[in-house]
Amino acid sequence: QVHVVESGGGLVQAGGSLRLSCVASGSIFNVNYMAWYRQAPGNQRDLVALITTSGDTNYAESAKGRFTISRGSADYTSYLQMNNLEPDDTSVYYCKLGRIGNGLGYWGLGTQVTVSS
Repeated sequence: QVHVVESGGGLVQAGGSLRLSCVASGSIFNVNYMAWYRQAPGNQRDLVALITTSGDTNYAESAKGRFTISRGSADYTSYLQMNNLEPDDTSVYYCKLGRIGNGLGYWGLGTQVTVSS
């Protein structure tokens, strides 16, 4: 069984910052990246940022220059530093572990980020 737990969400004013954390544990197999997705009510779940086991990163256009994804020193940990937050960033943020080229993976239950104007 695999557990993926996100934390660090909350309510912040526009222009503020939050740091999300993701910790995964259990019988994790065949993954080579960790990623953050977000989903607002009525919208699809979209990729925000991704980091591979080799340290390569990829960001959504909306995240470039404001968000930074990183890996922790422990296996299967990841952080998303979010700066200069905007009301449009309001979403549930999900952590995913997966393998590039394979749509399957391990998901957390999400953490709510709310940005007030």
